[in-house]
Amino acid sequence: MMDFGAQLNLPTFKDSIGNVIIKKPATSGMENRQTVILQSHLDMVHQKNNDTQFNFEEEGIKMMVNGDWIKAEGTTLGADNGLGVAAIMALLSSTDIPHPALEAMFTIDEETGMTGAKELDPSFYEGTILLNLDTEDDDELSIGCAGGIDTNTSYTYEEVDTPEGNKAIQISVKGLMGGHSGMDIDKGRANANKLITRILSEIQVPVMLHSVDGGSLRNAIPREADAVVSASSGDLDAIQKQVAQFQNLFASEFGDEGKLIRLETSKVDTPKKGMNSKDQKQVLSTLYAVYNGVFKMSLDFDNLVETSSSLARVIIANGQFETQSLQRSSIESTKRDIANTIRAPFDVLGAKVEQTGDYPGWEPNPNSAILAIMQKLYVDVFNEQPNVMACHAGLECGILGKHLPNVDMISFGPNIRHAHSPDECVQISSVQKFWKFLKLTLENIPMS
Repeated sequence: MMDFGAQLNLPTFKDSIGNVIIKKPATSGMENRQTVILQSHLDMVHQKNNDTQFNFEEEGIKMMVNGDWIKAEGTTLGADNGLGVAAIMALLSSTDIPHPALEAMFTIDEETGMTGAKELDPSFYEGTILLNLDTEDDDELSIGCAGGIDTNTSYTYEEVDTPEGNKAIQISVKGLMGGHSGMDIDKGRANANKLITRILSEIQVPVMLHSVDGGSLRNAIPREADAVVSASSGDLDAIQKQVAQFQNLFASEFGDEGKLIRLETSKVDTPKKGMNSKDQKQVLSTLYAVYNGVFKMSLDFDNLVETSSSLARVIIANGQFETQSLQRSSIESTKRDIANTIRAPFDVLGAKVEQTGDYPGWEPNPNSAILAIMQKLYVDVFNEQPNVMACHAGLECGILGKHLPNVDMISFGPNIRHAHSPDECVQISSVQKFWKFLKLTLENIPMS
């Protein structure tokens, strides 16, 4: 991005945390309009299917067109927030698009903790309007969002020798839809970590637990999980039959997604050590008790989740039990409540609990001047009312508002579906609609 700004001969800066700022003067006749900050984040969620061979550090995303949609081959696409970044780059490089003075704000590490927004240096900015291009429905104008907090836990358990004659089997949960742990949390999607816990807790023959590896990223609903258990050789068939019964059970419980869920068992080498029986019972009970899903719906907005939690990551191996989860809420007091709810079973277990990365929500301002302008534009151009709402995701606006308290903010974007999963896709016609709306908004920025 630094090279991009330099190639355009535009003033280009990098603040101390690594955010990039590129400034562009107003076009002729627009000099007296308010300066606009255009903001998107540079990072993406790195997710791939287990059977996809792909190196995010070395390979470019392999995109493909399917009708009116673009997606990637077995990985996340990066439309979140690459579409916003691309739109800003197009405006910066344009020579024929009318616009006021622009300050492009490219933030870092949004997906892994909002680092760029939290450490933003406000001295680089003079703008009074901020357009965040990170919403995933093209008929929506977002004026609020949820805050969040991470709960990370660790517990050391005693390993004991695997009983003589035990044979190991791997149980795998696959095929789940996954998705964004904020925007998709109300869709009733299965959580692979909770499903594997349920299976392990209900196996009807004595087993020793050796390992669990479930989920991947803190802000994605986990799609896959594996567990290795061992039992006497005569009980392996019983375990496989019981797992098969769960296949039918999940198919009936999770609707269309249930038809996609795959439970697989395979014999593996038997580990020499496993979890002792007391810890095994307590650890599985703890995981079973961890709340997952919608905690409370908003009383102010229809069909909006106010508070939720997602059990994103579970690792059991070599004497260590670790979890990662993310709690979200647009109400600070309720965010503390759900965070305490999640930590409670781990406190009972005696695990170490760290709650970090706390960031605020974005309180809606229904009297926003830029909102009024964009609402009228939307109706005039598209002949329908936009959905003015808050979203249950961690937009950077809540944090940016702390640094830039006098800036009027709004968020919008094109139709992006299944963000944070390998099914992520973006609608081509919607991008055209979004681009048209963005350009019209810039043409109609009020006088300073």
